[in-house]
Amino acid sequence: MSTTRDSSVSFDQTDTRSDEMNSTIEQWIDDLVAGVDDAQASEEFQEWLDVQSRFHDYSYRNTLLIKRQCPEASRVAGYRTWQEEFDRHVTEGESAIWIWAPIITKQCPECENSPSYHEDSGCEYDETPPEEWSEGLVGFKPAPVFDISQTEGEPLPDLDTEATGDAGDLVEQLTDAADDLGVTVRIVPAEEWTHGEAKGICEQLSLVDVQPLVEVRDRENEADLARTLIHEYAHALLHFDVDDDTERAKREVEAEAVAYVVGRYCGLDTSGSAFYLAAWESDDSEVVRERLGRISSTAEELIDVLESESSSQHS
Repeated sequence: MSTTRDSSVSFDQTDTRSDEMNSTIEQWIDDLVAGVDDAQASEEFQEWLDVQSRFHDYSYRNTLLIKRQCPEASRVAGYRTWQEEFDRHVTEGESAIWIWAPIITKQCPECENSPSYHEDSGCEYDETPPEEWSEGLVGFKPAPVFDISQTEGEPLPDLDTEATGDAGDLVEQLTDAADDLGVTVRIVPAEEWTHGEAKGICEQLSLVDVQPLVEVRDRENEADLARTLIHEYAHALLHFDVDDDTERAKREVEAEAVAYVVGRYCGLDTSGSAFYLAAWESDDSEVVRERLGRISSTAEELIDVLESESSSQHS
């Protein structure tokens, strides 16, 4: 089969293929999990995590506002935050992206209003004076933020996650596999790419057409292009209908793990993927087992399709 390379494996024995594929994938997942500890120990990984932690998780309302105002936005922060925490400055003439920021102030224990609104509300609570009230969320106000593309200054620490190796005709096999996977795929020239720093996206074409659309930005590194295709295909298969933001972020890890496993099966070096698993730290073991199960079955489905594409090309 042409999807394998010198460094990869093949499953030629029909009667044991399924078991061998399963055990091999499980071994690779074990390797991936073990790699997290190595990555977490590195200074580079800590720097990257520190940066990620300083970008706040936004509600879906704010995510929608950001996307409507600046579709290519990837990382947003306030004017002072860019200056003081990242040593970057908003470029002169840039327009702010407006989001809802929480108003945190002292609030009445009964009507939950701020002191000034409490006075006008008719609330008769008077057990403790306003200066002794606890602080809480009393509302939201418009606040300006800016995307990283609107700033200049010190680069943010990043991890090199590019896949390397001999991709052969893997990109062609992956695009040919789109129909079998129920996905529409497009490789977009770099100069026509409209999704900012993202290497690929998976989205719904329209409310009428429920088939996922996968678009990836073209690049010279075909190994990395193939890895991105696998990652976005995994999105389409894993969680195209998941609309919970926190869970979507965790499924991002699953898609990356599938790209790691399938990429490795195809002989690519995808070792830069390991750090993503840190996002699962809050999940209990049962949830992690479910995730590993989804990774295994999705990787096996993609490998099956690549095997059949390879066979049909050479029959």
